[in-house]
Amino acid sequence: MSENQTNTLYERLGGEAAVNAAVDIFYDKVLDDYRINRFFDKTDMEKQLEHLKAFMTVAFGGPNDYTGRSLRDAHARLVKMGLNDEHFDIVMGHLGATMMQLNVPEDLIQEAAALVESTRGEVLGK
Repeated sequence: MSENQTNTLYERLGGEAAVNAAVDIFYDKVLDDYRINRFFDKTDMEKQLEHLKAFMTVAFGGPNDYTGRSLRDAHARLVKMGLNDEHFDIVMGHLGATMMQLNVPEDLIQEAAALVESTRGEVLGK
């Protein structure tokens, strides 16, 4: 078996430290982006950071400590505020830029992007 088959994406990215660093940088980008930061106006960002770290850990194959709501439920209020595919694309761009900033290899960025892309329908309530 190759390394890609035996190690999870979580492990190949660098585990907890890598996910934590990526989420912190990612949210700096998101909150600085006038096109999408309004969706976080009423958000407890400390709690949000912890939720996303736990969610990304599980999504990338790490330990399951996620206790948050479903993606559909967690984003329903935002969908009512107008969250749509354009906003999802912007978020995807920030995720890719974050991973590039952290020198993540392109194949791992693509793998992570595919996992996140697979959540589009749930996030947007489709």
